[in-house]
Amino acid sequence: MPKIADNPASSALTPDPGRWKALVFIALAQLMVVLDATIVNIALPSAQQDLGISDGNRQWVITAYALAFGGLLLFGGRIADLWGRKRTFIVGLAGFAAASALGGAANGEAMMLGARALQGAFGALLAPAALSLLAVTFTDAKERAKAFGIYGAIAGGGGAVGLILGGFLTEYLNWRWTFFVNIPFAVVAAVGAYLVVREPAEGRNRSPLDVPGVILSTLGLVALVYGFTRAESEGWGDAGTIGLFVGSAVLLLAFVATEARVKSPLLPLRVLADRNRGGVYLSLGLAVIAMFGLFLFLTYYLQIVKGYSPVKTGFAFLPMIVGMITGSTQIGARLMTRVPPRLLMAPGFLTAAIGMSLLTQLEIGTSYAGLILPAQLLLGLGMGTAFMPAMSLATHGVDPRDAGVASAMVNTSQQVGGAIGTALLNTIAASATTAYLADHAAGATTPAAQKLLQLQGMVEGYAAAIWWAVGILAVSAAIAFALINTGKPETGVVAGSGTGADDEVRIPVVAH
Repeated sequence: MPKIADNPASSALTPDPGRWKALVFIALAQLMVVLDATIVNIALPSAQQDLGISDGNRQWVITAYALAFGGLLLFGGRIADLWGRKRTFIVGLAGFAAASALGGAANGEAMMLGARALQGAFGALLAPAALSLLAVTFTDAKERAKAFGIYGAIAGGGGAVGLILGGFLTEYLNWRWTFFVNIPFAVVAAVGAYLVVREPAEGRNRSPLDVPGVILSTLGLVALVYGFTRAESEGWGDAGTIGLFVGSAVLLLAFVATEARVKSPLLPLRVLADRNRGGVYLSLGLAVIAMFGLFLFLTYYLQIVKGYSPVKTGFAFLPMIVGMITGSTQIGARLMTRVPPRLLMAPGFLTAAIGMSLLTQLEIGTSYAGLILPAQLLLGLGMGTAFMPAMSLATHGVDPRDAGVASAMVNTSQQVGGAIGTALLNTIAASATTAYLADHAAGATTPAAQKLLQLQGMVEGYAAAIWWAVGILAVSAAIAFALINTGKPETGVVAGSGTGADDEVRIPVVAH
């Protein structure tokens, strides 16, 4: 290990002997949060029927979680900096488990929606605490690469795992188990974190909470996420949708103005001002738009067009998971200390775009092995390779007392990207389907022909939306290549990953 200049913080840079055990429990908690973004989707039809939720309100089972999670992320990141990441992590796990128990025991619509909102709120505490714990626990560049490789694989592939687990639990047990399954995850992660996770005492940010910033950011993000959710159901020209977007813009601009003036901001603008972190937030958010759209369309295609069961649909996503794990742990982690991050992120997003472009060739009779499987492998490899350095770079060089809010920005970009992706791409698909049906309706004169036309229209809509996703991934690659200019990490201690703000590490660890 390189010699560090005489410094009272040197002892704080001694690697935590329990860091690899800590990674297991941090990764388990992250898997639980990511799973929950998709596991409930497959269970929703059964839950809706059992609880008597109307078609008009069923979207709120998903939306209540997304609004609370997306709206409170920055607040959750700041709480992690204020309380300490370990304490916030454990509180988040306990709350998430309790909310999951409430959801599994729900006896009506109100109880279910309340449980989902609570899950989102505690997830907003848990997710930034998990990522920032990882950032301050792994201080050696090579070890950090391995740790973030595992974390990146979970962040990228967890949603697909949720589809498998959700299908299995719904088909063979009961939809309630898609909630109850979180409880053992949370208990094991909380007990393990209590016993083995350590964090530098100097990393705590004890500044007073920026209450105006909390209110403005929460309301602004909630309005933004809800605006995209409403656009999917009510249309982009709806007065309510436009009002939400305008309100969100006003609130978020007021938030930025406030953060520039207050003494202890919720989101220090220096976190965003760094071009590398800004490039990560922007490129990752765009990539997630494409990914969420794919999950949605491929799930519908496999179940409705191909007639797959929920379990078979879940397993059909396995190649993507394998690709993501391989990309993160075998490509990203191995190359991260050898090449600059943009030479992993940009090619990774482009590889994902190539895989996505194969799916634009979908037809009713498309072979799974001949097209869908190789497309998923390419998509998984590309996203896994790109996610891994993105997760690491998003918190690299950040003052440890800002690590929580910097981590929250990663999750915020993903959450907002997911909301945009679902609404935007679904609207494009629906419009393309409607146009196709209008053009070909005259030729469908029998019930069989009309059914075939409906399926063909759906496939045409998916293909049109997937082309947009290809373009979004290409833009994501261009942003990563243009904005991210940091060099490869050198072997040694990663600056800003375990010392306080006043404890300067005087060795260069990143070549610019």
